[in-house]
Amino acid sequence: YFGICFGMQMAVIEAARSLAGIEKAGSTEFGPTPEPVVGLMTEWLRGNELEKREESGNLGGTMRLGAYPALLKPGTKIAEIYGETEISERHRHRYEVNRDYVKRLEPCGLVFSGTSPDGLLPETVEFSDHPWFIGVQYHPELKSRPFEPHPLFASFIAAAKAQSRLV
Repeated sequence: YFGICFGMQMAVIEAARSLAGIEKAGSTEFGPTPEPVVGLMTEWLRGNELEKREESGNLGGTMRLGAYPALLKPGTKIAEIYGETEISERHRHRYEVNRDYVKRLEPCGLVFSGTSPDGLLPETVEFSDHPWFIGVQYHPELKSRPFEPHPLFASFIAAAKAQSRLV
């Protein structure tokens, strides 16, 4: 499984429902939910200033857009794929995984393997006991080229090829 942006968010919601027993886990992108595992960004930094807006307000500059750094946990599949633990990737989204659910999801096997440098924003998830299951909040396709594929795409294709031989 390779979940990019919305795909990572859906994987986290499914893990919350199926593994953590949070039946009403959802995203505020679909409307009000009693368990907002994924939600609209309502706070963000512009330079050194914290900006806030009401959830029902104008979407204005609330998109997380452009390159942002992330830290990957050593020993995770994604850190192995990148060959390093500090990366920079491009983002384009308004909804993010709610960090308040991390402690409820990790005991179920979902590894939050990458975060923003301050540790507040989940950037990547994976299941360590799965042949290849990675979700990323960012868009690796924006840094991929036909003859220079992004390392995540190259690894995913290699894993799919290896797995197909087992069927």
